[in-house]
Amino acid sequence: MTRSLMPQSFDVLLVEDDPGDVLMTQEAFADQRIGGNLHVVNDGVEAMAFLRHEAPFSDAPDADLVLLDLNLPRRNGIEVLAEIKADERLRRIPVVMLTTSDAAEDIERSYQLHANAYVTKAVDFDRFVDDVRSIDDFFVTVVRLPRR
Repeated sequence: MTRSLMPQSFDVLLVEDDPGDVLMTQEAFADQRIGGNLHVVNDGVEAMAFLRHEAPFSDAPDADLVLLDLNLPRRNGIEVLAEIKADERLRRIPVVMLTTSDAAEDIERSYQLHANAYVTKAVDFDRFVDDVRSIDDFFVTVVRLPRR
């Protein structure tokens, strides 16, 4: 599938509390080779409010993909993932765990809760951008996702 066959907008929700990682992801999306609209929230409570269109996100678009960090304030990534996958309306949204943790128990728990992928963040900027590009390419151009 080519990008020209994709819907006009592809909305990605980044759930990340580290300003440096947010900036790197925004820079990766600003690159002309990365498609989609990036929306950012900083904790798990905001993530669920965004996905459910609750205040202050009542006008938020439906997310086509969630990039979810594990270590978040107020509600961690595992709790958010469990809540997304338990919600009949939200469970179809692909969730990629994008985190610094390479702990086997975090990986195992994420897949038990039906994460679609688990990616350990690269510390090197160019490698990080390549990883984000690969995630984008896979979910935007390679796979077919259900209609909203």
